[in-house]
Amino acid sequence: MNRPDANDADVIVVGAGPAGSCAAIAAARAGRRVILIERGPFPGSKNMYGGVVYPRILDELVPRWWETAPVQRWVVRRSTMILSETGALSVDYRSNAWGQPPYNGATAYRPDFDEWLSRQAVAAGAQLVTSTTVTGLLRDASGRVVGVRTDRPDGDLTASVVIACDGVNSFLAKEAGLYSATDPSNFTLGVKETLALPKHVIDERFGVRDDQGVDIEILGGTSGVNGGGFVYTNLDTIALGVVLKLPKLAAQKKRPEEIIATLKAHPAIAPLIEGAEVKEYSAHVIPEAGYSMMPTMVTDGMVVAGDAAALCLAAGIWLEGVNFAMASGMCAGEAAAAAVARNDVSAKGLAPYTDKLNATFVLRDHKKLRKVPGLVLSDRVQQRYPAFVTSVVERVFRVDNPQPKPGLRRIVRQERKRAGIKLSELIRDGWTGLRGFG
Repeated sequence: MNRPDANDADVIVVGAGPAGSCAAIAAARAGRRVILIERGPFPGSKNMYGGVVYPRILDELVPRWWETAPVQRWVVRRSTMILSETGALSVDYRSNAWGQPPYNGATAYRPDFDEWLSRQAVAAGAQLVTSTTVTGLLRDASGRVVGVRTDRPDGDLTASVVIACDGVNSFLAKEAGLYSATDPSNFTLGVKETLALPKHVIDERFGVRDDQGVDIEILGGTSGVNGGGFVYTNLDTIALGVVLKLPKLAAQKKRPEEIIATLKAHPAIAPLIEGAEVKEYSAHVIPEAGYSMMPTMVTDGMVVAGDAAALCLAAGIWLEGVNFAMASGMCAGEAAAAAVARNDVSAKGLAPYTDKLNATFVLRDHKKLRKVPGLVLSDRVQQRYPAFVTSVVERVFRVDNPQPKPGLRRIVRQERKRAGIKLSELIRDGWTGLRGFG
């Protein structure tokens, strides 16, 4: 094996998103020579994202991160909304304690957040190389990954370990043979509009003040295409969008912008965004199937982290990704640094990375909820449940005097049959969902 000082670096990290920057921080702080490669002119430059970040994993990596991290608002209100064609049911929770250190979640612009996180990597000692695209892997005679090829003249870079954080549909993980055949049903297309409104208007409409924020996740309202929607408050903008299952989107004639327009016109959404000006429109692919679509995480000389490893949790009320990216990146950086120190960067020498993932929430949560993404995106839950649930609630609250109240069991039975949901299906789906909480 090459001596560490014979390489350009001990560790090369490909992709300066949350996973890549955290990997670089961890490896650099362990005393390793780290090169962090980003294809954009600066980290986050290719991201057009206003979403929710759960940064508590940074507590040990960037102490008191909240004092410098570029967040928009601290989320103090979390709502799950079920939409039928005209109705809406919300389960809404608010805690002002979430708006105080150490916080729970925040809305942020990814270009700002990613650039800030990469600065922490540089401060830790990593070398950031931007405007550089990694085009492939370098291997030695035994097949071990020993570096990367780039689009720069004479741009080959060698390292003891490569950490692939090159995003969803990772071409490095595929080139290394870590992914099986790609199934389009495992992916969704996230489409978002950033809508500008004065801060005081957002505060009034969403019932918040100062830097308090709101996160609304939506089931239904996607024009018959399996997926979901979201509304997040930034300081003076609102992020509104949909997440659409690729095969279902391809099978019908509506474009994503038409689906967003329908969601914006829904009676439960329209008053929140009235008068807003569209500032940005963006789209990106999301790995949605969770544990069932994850690649092999380790091979000789290389590990995979973040979206490249399909570490995105889309399980109904839990919609998280950046926190899994940061945690997996940190574990990857630590494992890579330790493997270099032991002079064993084989798959076996890098196996502690997988052990770290299994010992933390990263894989524990995905294993626990492995069946929930499929349930949430199923035709039954997507096409029948929103109308069933909202109809039941509407009838419970409706006053039909002089008729007597029919009773909850009768209402549920009638609306279940009207929606075409079998009792066995309802029980099975309920059990699958409850197991995720167990």
